[in-house]
Amino acid sequence: MIPRSLAMLSAVCVLSLPMSMLGNEVEEKQTVQKTFVFDDARAAREVEVDNFEGSIQVTGYDGHEVRLVINETIEADSQEKAQAARREVRLDITQSNNTVRCFVDGPFRCRNGSIHFRGWEHYGYKVRHDFQLKVPQQTGLHLKTVNGEDVEIEKTSGKFEVENINGGIRMTDVSGAGRLYALNGKVRARFTANPDADCYFGSLNGNVEIAFRPQLSANVLLKTFKGQVYSDFPVSYLPSGKPTKKKPLKALDRSIVEP
Repeated sequence: MIPRSLAMLSAVCVLSLPMSMLGNEVEEKQTVQKTFVFDDARAAREVEVDNFEGSIQVTGYDGHEVRLVINETIEADSQEKAQAARREVRLDITQSNNTVRCFVDGPFRCRNGSIHFRGWEHYGYKVRHDFQLKVPQQTGLHLKTVNGEDVEIEKTSGKFEVENINGGIRMTDVSGAGRLYALNGKVRARFTANPDADCYFGSLNGNVEIAFRPQLSANVLLKTFKGQVYSDFPVSYLPSGKPTKKKPLKALDRSIVEP
């Protein structure tokens, strides 16, 4: 086991670029780089990213470290608003046992962690965080973002819980099992091995496209509001019945029935 004093190496603010734009408008950029080593390489490992504005990209690799790069961009109406952005929007990065957690906090968060957003114009600034991570392949992922591009994941094989509100989710060459939900975006996943546990894939305003391996054997519950369902697998129909909810639905998911 690696001593905890060696568990994290970091280089912060390797790029910081203030730039005046269009009169008194301000743009500042910085890049944060960190490397983490899990305390117990044999135990379950997890990476959590709870973002607000920005993208998340995760790539699995044959290694033992979590390599994290975060590009932060601040746009503000003035230098005073830029200072307020740096003071009010905080990026917290922590490691506890075998979990690495990244959390973007700010005035758009309620005390319970939920979102109450009035629009960036209300604050006079906008702060964006774009995450790029390389993780050991067998790492569990818990990823969230609200405004940004697609959440992209490739070459991982752990459990996953991924949510994007105003963007899509794309998983490529993955295995494992879990939940994907995009409120306003497409959900796409391509598996290299069929899931060995229950999965949920959903979107309210986007297509859901899932590519499994041949010889898939599963009970599948499908539901659409205004659309159609297609399958390349042979299908036999089960007797109709009321689906059983395995956990309470969040307020955001109240229109979706989970299997």
